[in-house]
Amino acid sequence: MKLLLLRHLKSQWNKDDRFAGWVDNPLSDEGRLQAKGIFEQLKNQKIDVAYCNALIRCTETVLRIFEDIPGKYPLFLHIDGGKMQKWGNFEGTDMGEIPFYVTEKLNERYYGSIQGLNKAKTKEKHGEVLVQEWRRSFNGKPAGGESLKDVCKRVDSFFKKYIEKDLKQNKNILVVASHNSLRAMVKYIENIPDEDIVNLELPFGALVEYEYSDGKFMNLHFKK
Repeated sequence: MKLLLLRHLKSQWNKDDRFAGWVDNPLSDEGRLQAKGIFEQLKNQKIDVAYCNALIRCTETVLRIFEDIPGKYPLFLHIDGGKMQKWGNFEGTDMGEIPFYVTEKLNERYYGSIQGLNKAKTKEKHGEVLVQEWRRSFNGKPAGGESLKDVCKRVDSFFKKYIEKDLKQNKNILVVASHNSLRAMVKYIENIPDEDIVNLELPFGALVEYEYSDGKFMNLHFKK
């Protein structure tokens, strides 16, 4: 089975160099243009089920990519309170639907007091080292915000309950999410030590591909 992890395309606040966090903002013009390249990588992939976080930049990424894939289209189905709602019957259909289960559990890190601020100005005020710790380390976090450890707690639980379960049922999975929720996922899959996770960066539109067999992940393919 395959597990595909896709970081959303560049949003307007990403372009403006602001901490987006949980704030909804649309894709930038650059991000929309990126969709063509992702389409080329996904158009021939067999996807049985998909997961997406609840932020507009992620759902718009899905829509932009799939508008060019003939015979395929996404259905957004929300997971409410951690429970999968039975919105319809999608098993064994041949009508082109790909169910995207939407959940806040896969949202970006919440940035607390710095959410919405310009990144460069925040570095000037607090220092580049501290801001980098807030953004990339395992335990560091801005006032009122989440650490990557906090993100891992909600992502890992969701991953084991839904995504890993689907892989064990021989389904190919696509996950479209944000930088830190995907870093949390990669950390779990590859068992990356807490002190080494600071080095993991996934650019906008990055696609990470794993093969899953006999309860193990293997053959990492990272595509920019």
